Amino acid sequence: MSSFSGHANDPVRPLDLDLGLQGTEGRKPYAIVDIGSNSVRMVVYDQMGRAPLPRYVEKSLCRLGEGLAETEAIAAEGFKRTVEALRRFRAIADAMGVSRIDVTATEAIRRATNGPQLAAAIHEASGLKVRVLHGAEEAHFGAYGVISGFYRPVGLVGDMGGGSLEISEALDDRPGEKWTSLPLGALPVEALLKAGHANAKREIDAVLAEHWPAGLTQPLFYAVGGGWRALAKMHMAANNSPVQVVHGYELGVKEARDFAKSLAKLSPEKIAALPGIAERRVRTTPGAALLLDRLLKRLAPERVVFSALGLREGWLYGQLPSEERYRDPLIEGARLIGLPLARVHTFPQALVPWTAALFPDEQASDTRLRVAVCALSDMSWRDHSDLRAEESYRRVLQFPFIGVSHAERVFLALALHARYAGKPDAPWLSPAISMLSPAACKKAQILGRAILLGYRMAGGVPEVLRESRLRLEPDCVILEVTQAARVPDSEVVADRLKLLAKAAGARRYEVRETDGT
Repeated sequence: MSSFSGHANDPVRPLDLDLGLQGTEGRKPYAIVDIGSNSVRMVVYDQMGRAPLPRYVEKSLCRLGEGLAETEAIAAEGFKRTVEALRRFRAIADAMGVSRIDVTATEAIRRATNGPQLAAAIHEASGLKVRVLHGAEEAHFGAYGVISGFYRPVGLVGDMGGGSLEISEALDDRPGEKWTSLPLGALPVEALLKAGHANAKREIDAVLAEHWPAGLTQPLFYAVGGGWRALAKMHMAANNSPVQVVHGYELGVKEARDFAKSLAKLSPEKIAALPGIAERRVRTTPGAALLLDRLLKRLAPERVVFSALGLREGWLYGQLPSEERYRDPLIEGARLIGLPLARVHTFPQALVPWTAALFPDEQASDTRLRVAVCALSDMSWRDHSDLRAEESYRRVLQFPFIGVSHAERVFLALALHARYAGKPDAPWLSPAISMLSPAACKKAQILGRAILLGYRMAGGVPEVLRESRLRLEPDCVILEVTQAARVPDSEVVADRLKLLAKAAGARRYEVRETDGT
């Protein structure tokens, strides 16, 4: 499932729940404020870490870039609203016990003649210093956002903001050297559309042709920014997507262009009536759609992947020490969520080597999924037993994990469903389960049933689990235990072994007592 082939000089990428536990627990919340050309937003994360979860989000539509091309200055109303927003953000952050607040600003403050005055006014009113990013930095951190949010991504990153469009390269663990910053954000494209769709199309094509760096192309295009996320939500709603999560939503380029073309010419009234559209996005949707269509025509990638992470998350990622950047974001997220919910937080860790014996030939891209399932394996023990399988499935399917594709989400959810003894033909598994191959479905079932067996056999006690070993033979599932495990005659263990054997397609199962050597 990886998009990148490793090499001998790859850095260490921990895939174990034991790694990274020290130094991240108990971190205080961290906040970043992004002053864009259209909106000013504060996101408070639970911590500064590899898999940060947003605790609080607030946005103010200050529209700093409106009229900027004509006057070269930020209008008085936008100036005032921005200062007031930062004062409020600072007060909220202080009340939440935020340990650090970073403030970044992009195109509008960068271009405006009174941009320095606005930064000074913000500092005077809130005590917060504004870091004004130049175009190269904006492209760099946009690429970092995608790198932080996907598993070893390789492709072009397009980040459409309110005032500009930044294009950069994500090359596994680093941004590439090629980038460009173009005046094709939501507000400039909206202004172009006032002269008609055909005129805006010509103007966008001309800007792309004039300023596009030679050789800047990749088979995958990562679409970043609120305008393009809105398009993804609308497409998911129109097509009843089985996984209603923007991050990792993927389309073929023809389907993406066809949908964008259909939106670009619609009136605001017709756009407002479409499913999945937020009212605040109605005004800018035609421009976002038109720009996506023209950009994809220029790039001719094979597929488009939508990212919920961008400059803010890229900035956060850039503040982490290098060893923490290489922690797997899916495993880190699953660890932070799953282990505190477990009855015995060390038992999921013990499951990792115990289940590894079932899949001796798995690749790193598959190992990370198995480890994440182990981390989440006791998250629903407080739920009613009749609800655990379905609730776990639905919860994991929609949870805001990063570093995971939609198909991988389904794998995680199906494995957790099997762990809680869910039936493989349960009606709620469709249609999402159709995203997995039969082989992936079988592996998810085997993993889930093995974890179910592990909990039942060991009672959630790691020391008991370590006194046993699972083996899959062509037609038999074998559970080897020492005398310390004391389970050979357990009826409930036999029932779980039977479920595992059925999932593996084995006709027999055995419990064998060994001396532990």
